[in-house]
Amino acid sequence: MSGYREVAASLREDIQSGDYAPGTTLPKQNELAERFRVNVKTIRLAVAQLEAEGLVTPIRRRGTVVRERPAMKRLGIERYAKSKWKFGDTVAFVADREASGRPWKLTDQTQKVALIEADAEVAEAYDIAPNTPVYERARIVREGGRPTHTLSSYYLPEIVEGTPLVDPTPGPAGRGGGLAVLTMQGYEPDHMSETICARMPTPDEMTTLELLAGEPVMILTRRTFTAEDVLVEFARGVHAASRFAWTYDFKLPD
Repeated sequence: MSGYREVAASLREDIQSGDYAPGTTLPKQNELAERFRVNVKTIRLAVAQLEAEGLVTPIRRRGTVVRERPAMKRLGIERYAKSKWKFGDTVAFVADREASGRPWKLTDQTQKVALIEADAEVAEAYDIAPNTPVYERARIVREGGRPTHTLSSYYLPEIVEGTPLVDPTPGPAGRGGGLAVLTMQGYEPDHMSETICARMPTPDEMTTLELLAGEPVMILTRRTFTAEDVLVEFARGVHAASRFAWTYDFKLPD
């Protein structure tokens, strides 16, 4: 075996089969060179290929570490089911934990609430002038002490003023979370629109989410409407790509 692509293919198979489990360290490069009967430069190229694929990452003083695979189910439609928040007390991130068999506590979600000036994207969503005051509820969600994603929701003051949605206390905004609060205000959520894309993180996002070098993030934007098509929430989320498996169940449209 002489080419780095062949070496990368063999190591990839070892990782995917579990021979090198998530969190473990690959053998030293000179050991891999001996195993594959190639020079160290070829091993470096092969490892660089696996790193570009997101399978491994170099960690100082540890070596090349196999990345954790997505363990948290990030539900699609089902996480917003009315049976969870309108007739129960399960909010979206808790629905994901329950589906993944993971424990949770109120302090897994913290938030900062502030009255800010709407940026261009928020203003476009609400069809208001830029710099119009809106409430921003910025959350950091953790699982097992490690951040999984951030989510910032934006609301018109006349809808949420004086409600739990502008309370910075850690945890959901009361029983049923924000969707239940909107319902109590007379703005029951009826349908949503979500858009997802991927990109590399900013330096601040890398720090906040404690990302390894080279890990991308999934960006979600969400619009929540009443049955009368009144927008009652615009949200933006930044998710660590390696910490979620996104699942959507739906009926095929006619």
